[in-house]
Amino acid sequence: MSFTKFSSAFGAMGVAAAGLLAPALAFAQEAAPAAAEAAAAAAPAMTVDKGDTTWMLISSVLVLLMIVPGLALFYGGLVRTKNMLSVLMQVTMITAVAMLLWVTYGYSLAFTDGGSINSFVGGFSKMFLAGVDTTTMAESFTKGVAIPELVFVCFQMTFAAITPALIVGAFAERIKFSAVILFTILWLTFVYFPMAHMVWFWGGPSAYDGPTGLIFSFGAIDFAGGTVVHINAGIAGLVGALMVGKRTGFGRDMMAPHSMTLTMVGAGLLWVGWFGFNAGSNLESNAYAALAMINTFVATAAAIVSWAIVETFTRGKASMLGAVSGAVAGLVVVTPAAGFVGPMGAIIMGLIVSPVCYFFVSTVKNKFGYDDTADVFGVHGIGGIIGALLTGVFVNPALGGAGIVDYSTADFAASYAGTATQVWAQFKGVIVTVLWSGIISAILYKIVDLIVGLRVPVEAEREGLDLASHGEAAYHS
Repeated sequence: MSFTKFSSAFGAMGVAAAGLLAPALAFAQEAAPAAAEAAAAAAPAMTVDKGDTTWMLISSVLVLLMIVPGLALFYGGLVRTKNMLSVLMQVTMITAVAMLLWVTYGYSLAFTDGGSINSFVGGFSKMFLAGVDTTTMAESFTKGVAIPELVFVCFQMTFAAITPALIVGAFAERIKFSAVILFTILWLTFVYFPMAHMVWFWGGPSAYDGPTGLIFSFGAIDFAGGTVVHINAGIAGLVGALMVGKRTGFGRDMMAPHSMTLTMVGAGLLWVGWFGFNAGSNLESNAYAALAMINTFVATAAAIVSWAIVETFTRGKASMLGAVSGAVAGLVVVTPAAGFVGPMGAIIMGLIVSPVCYFFVSTVKNKFGYDDTADVFGVHGIGGIIGALLTGVFVNPALGGAGIVDYSTADFAASYAGTATQVWAQFKGVIVTVLWSGIISAILYKIVDLIVGLRVPVEAEREGLDLASHGEAAYHS
């Protein structure tokens, strides 16, 4: 599609969106005072700790560091020189678009009661952040303890930004920039926001028996996004790689990463930022945040060592690419488990995940011939599935885990229903995530293909997306 047609199409979409959102905005402005008054009347007395607030402010910024520049550099180093800037631009623009969608309606869809469809998605009561201001609070995992709601909005906003950004690694080097942006808008709306609601929406400790999202109701636990972020993005990435198709010359031309140096820098920033991701998900600065922190250290370390060992036995040499792949796999596997398992359990999870992910990125991918450029499915999808299932095992107090906490009674030594029961709950959560992300993502890719097309022309692909899509070059001789 020509630029003129694309501009006209998006112009029409913009006019339509403005027409739809204008009355909603007016309503939100009128309803905000009444909603705030009603919420204040119904809410229990909350206390806000400045230490918790400080930690959550820092954690939010740490997750942003994961995306830009962390993830952008990680992916950028893995592609060829001629596509470096295109990846940086895709990740950057996805981050910006996600933030705007989040405050417009994403936060409301994820973290409000959806009424008759609450099992799957929230409502529009906080659309345009109606009723959210400097006086409103979000309860933590301790009854009566809260953080400013705006801090919670910011923290969860960074999760909404990084998840679609992860997907682009699967079809890097051949996707249209316009397709990336349109898909991001649709995917966040119909996949991510509902998934965040299904996994993380509950009444909080003060309303423990209130309505919850579907996966939360299973009893499935996901501390920081094994399902919401990693399985979700990994499955969408696999579907995208299949539907966009292989890169021109795949399996014939040299397509090695152009800069392992930058990929290493990106991986390091991901690891640092991940402490905000995992330990920040505790919402409080306490011993459980410390548990999530040490697990993020040791699971990652174990996965690096494990990947290097596997490579040494299979290839004869341990590679830098393998080390950073192991690091990301370890970070992914411990994400759902971070505040639930003990450090020894986290180490075992790290040791297990790398051989499995290595098998998928080296053997399974070659066997089926799909072109997942940055191994989004093999590392994030598979690593997330392993992490979600093993969380059900190692949360067991007998294995050093924290048990399933009853937040309504503040019982931090709550009984454990048993490995089979918890793993079954985790499995149900994984299945719902895989089906929801896989089916809806496929539909959305098709819609995007019909509107703007998914792939750049072959000539543009050969020239490189830096010049063809953005008129810039990452490097000059």
